[in-house]
Parts: sequence; structure tokens; C-alpha cells
Amino acid sequence: MTTRILAPRWAWRGTAVLLTVGLLVAAYMTFEHYTGNRTLACSATGVVDCARVTTSSYSMILGIPVALAGLGWFLATIALTGWSFTRLDQAPRTRLLGAWYGLGLAFVLYLVWVELVPLGRICSWCTVVHVVTLLLFLLNLAEAVLSAEVDDRS
Repeated sequence: MTTRILAPRWAWRGTAVLLTVGLLVAAYMTFEHYTGNRTLACSATGVVDCARVTTSSYSMILGIPVALAGLGWFLATIALTGWSFTRLDQAPRTRLLGAWYGLGLAFVLYLVWVELVPLGRICSWCTVVHVVTLLLFLLNLAEAVLSAEVDDRS
């Protein structure tokens, strides 16, 4: 007989918290983009310079603000996560979400490179989103590892 061990609740709760934080920060950054960074709460001097990062030529991709793309990614992630929890078993869900989080993480790595190499500046708000995306990927990985099938041949 095979027993299914489900991931601990902290993984699910952690995902919900991270998605909420990511969505709020992405919404804030999108608001700042469309209001010209008038109320941007971040340093504007030295290495941490959110205004320089969020107004650089790299802040748009194919005519879409990166902040808006991030907001869209978090909204899609919430929808995909909710859908997958109600429609898929654990293994296919963790594979699907792992691939989705992996795409997000790949884009985050590109954005970190942009901040560090061409711009030489970082944005603290962007860093929050980068860390949230990394943690979502790692939580999904933990869920996949901790959700195992155990053979009960006693």
C-alpha cells in the first residue's frame, strides 16, 4: 500500500503570504511607474537608487513597464495556484508551479543582472520582489521534496 505524505501547512501558508507581499509590492511599483515616482519611498542616492532603476531604459520591455509585468505575473500566479490546488494532484501541481516559478526566477535573474551590471544601482522594492520570487520557487521545491509517496509494506 502506498501512503501519500502531503507538504506541511507552512509551505502552503508561506506561499499565500509571499504571493500577497509580491502582489502588494508589484501594485505599489506599478502605481509609482504611472505617477512618475512622485511618492517613491526609496533612497535616490548611492548604490540603492530606486528612481534610477525604475526610470531607466531597462524599466520597459517590449513597451510594457516591468512593474506592470510583475503585477501581471503575481496576478497570474495567484490564479494558477488557486486553480492548481482545486484541479490537480500534488505531483502535477508542484511540477506546473515549479515551471512557472522557474520562469519568474529566470526573469528575476535577468533583472538582477540589469541592476548590478549596466545600471550599477539596485532598487530595494525590486529586491523584495526578487526575494519573494526566489522564496516561492524554493517553497515549491520543498513541497515537491516533502510530498512523497511512502511504501507501507509492514
